[in-house]
Amino acid sequence: MNEIRAIENSQMKNDVGNFNVGDTVKVHFKIVEGKNERIQVYEGLVIAIKNARLGKTFTVRKNSYGVGVERVFPLHSPRIAKVELARPGKVRRAKLYYIRDKIGKAAKIKERISKKKPAAKTALAQV
Repeated sequence: MNEIRAIENSQMKNDVGNFNVGDTVKVHFKIVEGKNERIQVYEGLVIAIKNARLGKTFTVRKNSYGVGVERVFPLHSPRIAKVELARPGKVRRAKLYYIRDKIGKAAKIKERISKKKPAAKTALAQV
């Protein structure tokens, strides 16, 4: 059993990005077309994260020409170049499947506003 855990740990990525459900992310995904390999950016709302160690996946939803499109990405896949946070969201659910039924402005998620660091306040007080 320890050998399996060791193999899984060697294949896991540590620098994927820090995001949660409700965040708008940009997923840089490697696409192979014949001999060429390019990176395609897929931007959308994270509606679900399924935790299963090496098999951890997250579902990203976006509207493309008025049609809702969802894509499931394996988090530790070698095809994911990086995941960058575009906009943090403020939600109270672990799975946002209800967004599928919403249209237009109703499908928007409020933005999470983070507090400023105390170090910035002390720097302003010294001036």
